[in-house]
Amino acid sequence: MTETVEKGLKKIGVTVSKPILALIAIIFGLLVIVLPELLQWIVGLYFILQGILLFTDYMESRRS
Repeated sequence: MTETVEKGLKKIGVTVSKPILALIAIIFGLLVIVLPELLQWIVGLYFILQGILLFTDYMESRRS
Protein backbone atom coordinates (compact mmCIF):
# COMPACT_ATOMS: atom_id res chain seq x y z
CA MET A 1 0.00 0.00 0.00
CA THR A 2 2.91 2.33 0.64
CA GLU A 3 3.94 2.12 -3.00
CA THR A 4 0.45 3.13 -4.10
CA VAL A 5 0.47 6.15 -1.81
CA GLU A 6 3.98 7.16 -2.89
CA LYS A 7 3.07 6.80 -6.56
CA GLY A 8 -0.02 8.96 -6.10
CA LEU A 9 1.86 11.61 -4.19
CA LYS A 10 4.64 11.70 -6.80
CA LYS A 11 2.04 12.41 -9.49
CA ILE A 12 0.90 15.41 -7.49
CA GLY A 13 4.52 16.45 -6.99
CA VAL A 14 4.88 15.58 -3.31
CA THR A 15 7.55 13.25 -1.96
CA VAL A 16 7.21 11.81 1.53
CA SER A 17 9.53 9.32 3.21
CA LYS A 18 8.25 5.98 4.48
CA PRO A 19 8.78 6.82 8.17
CA ILE A 20 6.65 9.95 7.75
CA LEU A 21 3.93 7.92 6.01
CA ALA A 22 4.07 5.40 8.86
CA LEU A 23 3.75 8.17 11.43
CA ILE A 24 0.76 9.65 9.60
CA ALA A 25 -0.88 6.21 9.48
CA ILE A 26 -0.35 5.71 13.22
CA ILE A 27 -1.76 9.15 14.02
CA PHE A 28 -4.84 8.59 11.87
CA GLY A 29 -5.28 5.13 13.39
CA LEU A 30 -5.26 6.58 16.89
CA LEU A 31 -7.68 9.32 15.87
CA VAL A 32 -10.09 6.74 14.46
CA ILE A 33 -9.94 4.76 17.70
CA VAL A 34 -10.53 7.88 19.82
CA LEU A 35 -13.08 9.49 17.47
CA PRO A 36 -14.99 6.75 15.59
CA GLU A 37 -17.07 9.26 13.61
CA LEU A 38 -13.80 10.52 12.10
CA LEU A 39 -13.59 7.21 10.22
CA GLN A 40 -16.36 8.33 7.89
CA TRP A 41 -14.42 11.43 6.91
CA ILE A 42 -11.17 9.55 6.43
CA VAL A 43 -12.79 6.89 4.25
CA GLY A 44 -14.62 9.55 2.26
CA LEU A 45 -11.44 11.53 1.66
CA TYR A 46 -9.59 8.35 0.72
CA PHE A 47 -12.15 7.49 -1.95
CA ILE A 48 -12.16 11.03 -3.29
CA LEU A 49 -8.36 11.09 -3.55
CA GLN A 50 -8.26 7.64 -5.13
CA GLY A 51 -10.87 8.73 -7.66
CA ILE A 52 -8.88 11.83 -8.55
CA LEU A 53 -5.67 9.80 -8.92
CA LEU A 54 -7.38 7.19 -11.07
CA PHE A 55 -8.92 9.88 -13.25
CA THR A 56 -5.60 11.68 -13.74
CA ASP A 57 -3.89 8.36 -14.53
CA TYR A 58 -6.59 7.62 -17.12
CA MET A 59 -6.21 11.05 -18.69
CA GLU A 60 -2.41 10.70 -18.88
CA SER A 61 -2.63 7.26 -20.48
CA ARG A 62 -5.21 8.56 -22.95
CA ARG A 63 -2.86 11.34 -24.07
CA SER A 64 -0.10 8.86 -24.87
